[in-house]
Amino acid sequence: MKTLRGSYHNLANLVDGNPSTSSPATASVGLSRLSTEGLDEKKLNRLIIVSNHLPLRVKRAPKGWEFEWDEDALVAQAKEGLPKDLDVTYVGSLPVDIAPEEQERIAAELKAVHKCAPVFIDNDVKEKYYKGFCKQQLWPLFHYILPVSPFSSGRFDSELWQAYVKANKTFADKLVDECSNETDFVWIHDYHLLVLPSLLRKRFNRIRCGVFLHSPFPSSEIFRTFPKREELLRSLLNSDLIGFHTFDYARHFLSCCSRMLGLEHETSRGSITIDYYGRTVGIKIMPTGVKPQRYLDGFDWDEFKWRRGELKAQFDGLTVMVGVDDMDVFKGIELKLQALERLLEYHSEWRGKLVLVQITNPPRSSGRDITELHKFVTDLVDSINKRFGSEGYQPVHYLERHVPLHERMAFYSVADCAVVTATRDGMNLVPYEYIVCRQGPEGDSESPQDSMLVVSEFVGCSPSLSGAIRVNPWSVESVADGMYAAVKMPIEHRRLRHEKHWRYVSQHTVAYWAASYMSDLQRVTKNHVTMKCYGLGLGLDTFRMVALDANFRRLEEAVVMNTYMGSKFRVFFLDYDGTLTYMAAAHAATGASASASSSGLLSLAPTEEVLAVLQALAADPRNRVTIFSGRPKSELQEWFASVPNLGLVAENGFFFKPAGSTQWQTLVPHADFSWKKMALPILQQYQESTDGSYIETKESSLVWHYKDADPDFGSWQAKELLDHLEGVLSNKPVEIVGGNAMVEIRAQGVSKGQAVESMLSSACGPGVPSSPSALGAPPGGEVTSPDFILCIGDDRTDEDMFTSIETARLTPKMTAEVFACTVGQKPSRAPFYLNDPGEVLQLMSRLVKLTGGLPA
Repeated sequence: MKTLRGSYHNLANLVDGNPSTSSPATASVGLSRLSTEGLDEKKLNRLIIVSNHLPLRVKRAPKGWEFEWDEDALVAQAKEGLPKDLDVTYVGSLPVDIAPEEQERIAAELKAVHKCAPVFIDNDVKEKYYKGFCKQQLWPLFHYILPVSPFSSGRFDSELWQAYVKANKTFADKLVDECSNETDFVWIHDYHLLVLPSLLRKRFNRIRCGVFLHSPFPSSEIFRTFPKREELLRSLLNSDLIGFHTFDYARHFLSCCSRMLGLEHETSRGSITIDYYGRTVGIKIMPTGVKPQRYLDGFDWDEFKWRRGELKAQFDGLTVMVGVDDMDVFKGIELKLQALERLLEYHSEWRGKLVLVQITNPPRSSGRDITELHKFVTDLVDSINKRFGSEGYQPVHYLERHVPLHERMAFYSVADCAVVTATRDGMNLVPYEYIVCRQGPEGDSESPQDSMLVVSEFVGCSPSLSGAIRVNPWSVESVADGMYAAVKMPIEHRRLRHEKHWRYVSQHTVAYWAASYMSDLQRVTKNHVTMKCYGLGLGLDTFRMVALDANFRRLEEAVVMNTYMGSKFRVFFLDYDGTLTYMAAAHAATGASASASSSGLLSLAPTEEVLAVLQALAADPRNRVTIFSGRPKSELQEWFASVPNLGLVAENGFFFKPAGSTQWQTLVPHADFSWKKMALPILQQYQESTDGSYIETKESSLVWHYKDADPDFGSWQAKELLDHLEGVLSNKPVEIVGGNAMVEIRAQGVSKGQAVESMLSSACGPGVPSSPSALGAPPGGEVTSPDFILCIGDDRTDEDMFTSIETARLTPKMTAEVFACTVGQKPSRAPFYLNDPGEVLQLMSRLVKLTGGLPA
């Protein structure tokens, strides 16, 4: 038994960090496992990093605006993972409104001093784009919140969507100004700019564009509710590399592509890719990191030393837990406080000994939910302090203000445990920052080099912190138990867990993340320069860039016609569905008659025009015309009975009827079909258990289709079916083929390609008198082999024909001019294309008119 199948491997897991033999105190910080040497500097000349906000701090001065580089911005720190001589430009908006008369001067200043190109958006559009669409609609959607109430601000608003698209167009216009050519690399960050890849791809077909999503990506059940779901998905796929923090987020995205667009992914050597109209779109799974040296250098700051000393004195003799969160409904601040309340209630011995320092940053959005959350949190803090506090002791120290970096580091350094209870968060770098500050610089005697983490299992950093106590934040008991276990942990265990975390954080830095991402972006775009690109579709929901090989070109009618006129033995291999006629779904538009066949598929009979062209072609004694189809021979016999001298190939190559013959022959003589009795009950079992699937029964094969079933369940069932059939039919002469939403069992050695190969070998070989050519007899005279071959098809099964044609063309006995052509501008083994069946029929008509076969 021969087995042909696609890949059914599970997605690769995140790569674990390599264990280090060095002590945690001396572990290197930076690009430990991946350096900029992994990047091809010869090809990476210029990079444009695009984010909603530029990595700048801005303040108003008496004489104008003052701009300062923000060393704590992630996109700014990412530059350290890139080659030093790389030309990096930043594109983004400013957090302040700049008067129109100042914009040109400030843009020139920022470009000269900071290599930043500011994007200026009208105030009205900016308000609707950022506070409206991004924060009220996309942010909740990506965090699994559906706007159930009709009064919810999260309900889709077309006006806000238009503002979002308009803002993205403003970014695209700025990028057009900044991109010098299509060889530039563009790295787009986060959910604010999700339609930018499509807008950019329209302007620059071969641009090397990557996107990294710093937020979660919801499951398909959530995402499919969004009215503009296809626009967002197709725009992301118009980039070349899509980055996610965790496997879960990538899995959700891939599921959305499968369920809503019918696109399946492939895995190979640890890489995950999606083939999208000829381009390979890579999927990158890699959590970002922090810049440890930034925090370690801060230990020398005087303000840090003073604040740490003050906090040590304030919390002397107490066990300190710390939390740092934005005032946001997804951060779980109230759940953390309720868990602390439960802990102090159940474990009274910790009253007077345990404190929680909760640092709460100002909210980034507004609304009734935020107002209600703020009131609930402040009331809860007061309640806990009143219930469990005493003179000189408060269990909750609540800081609702901006806390500068040096002070935040001081809190981290004195805290015995960090607690993160977000109900959903893209990454959350608080645990990483905490670990670095507990490690401290080498030689710092005041750094304890131990730590404990209580982390929600719903945050992006959770998978990488295997030593943390993972909790379900929605369960107050679970969080309370996690806190209790953390503060009770023996010091030896705390140090072992800390060492493991420090080793990971010191290696997987933000520089390492950036270098790895750019290395992958280079890899997936290395062939861009050779691509021939066509933009199809106008709207965001339909636009896609079709990428073809540089040698792939439109079939020139003049060349074919000239070769046709000078030839004496012409061979035509023509597929039927999708080549000579439009697919069945379009029968209403074409006016052709359609009916349901016995297989359950929609049948589309040939039109009068198709039959007339085929009659004229086949009537020329110099022509040998063969129609190929996957349909049963009875159907083809009925449809083409009016066309004499026409060769027919049915069931994808098993049956064939040579031109001029009335007898059907088989490609595999004396085929054994006893396997059908074994296979059919198995297929019926899977049909019954898989809603939406059906069985197509042919004389030479059995096909189980699941294109109308649930995509995930159908794929799982197909994998199980393949394994099942391989075991049962291992000794039978069959091929089990896993294809596009189907599993086919067919006689071994049967395909359109095998049929073409057999026909050509009989026509071009020495010949056996008792075995007439499958093409029919040659025209006579001195002509014994074809000198003109035209092969046209449109789908995956026709690619076998193109391969056989190419193989035959390279043999010494093949002297014919060969034209292998696919229908539609798509990747193919054929070197030529025609756009649709209309163009195929037009070419055939012109060929027969050359010899007077059709009236003008």
